Amino acid sequence: MGGTDDIADWNGRRALITGGAGFLGSNLAHALLARGAQVTLLDCMLPNYGGNPANLAGIAESLDWRREDLRALDPAALDALVAGQDAVFHLAAQTSHMDSMADPLTDLAINATATLSLVEAMRRAAPRARLVHASTRQVYGPPQRLPVDESHPLNPPDCNGVAKLAGEQYALLYARVHGLPATALRLTNCYGPRMRVKDARQTFVGVWVRLALEAKPFEVWGGDQLRDFTYAGDVAAAMLAAAAAPPGRVAGRAFNLGGFPPVSLAALAELVIAASGSKAGFVTREFPAERRKIDIGSYQADDSAFRAATGWAPAVDLAAGLAETFAYYRSRLAAYL
Repeated sequence: MGGTDDIADWNGRRALITGGAGFLGSNLAHALLARGAQVTLLDCMLPNYGGNPANLAGIAESLDWRREDLRALDPAALDALVAGQDAVFHLAAQTSHMDSMADPLTDLAINATATLSLVEAMRRAAPRARLVHASTRQVYGPPQRLPVDESHPLNPPDCNGVAKLAGEQYALLYARVHGLPATALRLTNCYGPRMRVKDARQTFVGVWVRLALEAKPFEVWGGDQLRDFTYAGDVAAAMLAAAAAPPGRVAGRAFNLGGFPPVSLAALAELVIAASGSKAGFVTREFPAERRKIDIGSYQADDSAFRAATGWAPAVDLAAGLAETFAYYRSRLAAYL
C-alpha cells in the first residue's frame, strides 16, 4: 500500500502523525486506530509542549511511536519515515504566542524549517501520500470583518503567526509545483480531552478547566471578545475528511476550520462553571497590556468552503464538549499537572 490518491477506508492504511502525543495528534491517533489504520507517531516529548504519555493510554502498544525530533532527522531518516505512508498529518508545532515572541528562532525552526524538511522528504519518498497540515487562524491577525473567510488579508500579529504561515505556504507551494496532495487547515480555538491544562501555552481553556476542577477561581481577560471553538473529536474528523476527500477538491488549498457560532469569553466562562459544577466562579480582569499587543480580538471562522469540499460538519456543540472534557479530566487530572 502507500501513496493512494483516495482514502475511503482506513482499514490497513498507513498514517504518520507528527506531534502525535500532543493534544490534537493523540485524539487523531485514537480516531485512526479505531478505524483500523496502522499508525506511526513521531513525538520527542519536548518539555513545556503538549506531548503527554497519558494521551496515549490504551493505544500506545498499538502504534509505532518514534521518540525523535523532526528537526534532528537527516534527509535519509526523513525519507524512511514518510516512505510507504498513505497519509501524513503534520501537527508538530510550537503554539505559544508569548513563547514565540521570547524565542522566535526556536518557533521558526519548529513551525517552518521542520515543515519544509518534511515536505521535501515527501516530495522525494512519498509524493502521492496525502498531507494534512495543521495551520492556524492566527495568520489573519486582527479580523477586518466577521466571519473570516479564506479571502481575508493575511497579517500575522506575532512571530508564531509568521512562522505558521510560512510552514503552511511551504506545504501549499509543494502542492502547486510538485503535485504533492497537501491541504492546510487553519484551526481556531480547539478544546477537549487531552489538551494541556497546567498552563496557557496551548489554550487558555485548559487553565480554566483545571482551576474549575480544583475549585479555584479563574481569570477572564476582558470578556467581550468573541471566539469560536472546535471540539477535539471534530478536529480529528475534519483531518480525516481532508485526507479522504478527492485531491481535486482540497489539494493545494488552505481551509478555515471553525465549529458552532461564537460566544463571548464571559459566556464561555459561565458555560465552564455550569459544566464543572464549581462554586469558585471566575473574576474578570483588564486584558494584560503585553498580551493585547499580539491579541487578535474577536474571531469567527467562515468554514463553509471546507464543509462544501468534504461534507464535514461539527458534531459536538460547546456545552456537550465541555461536559465531555470535564468527564475526562475528573479522573485523570493528576496525569496532566
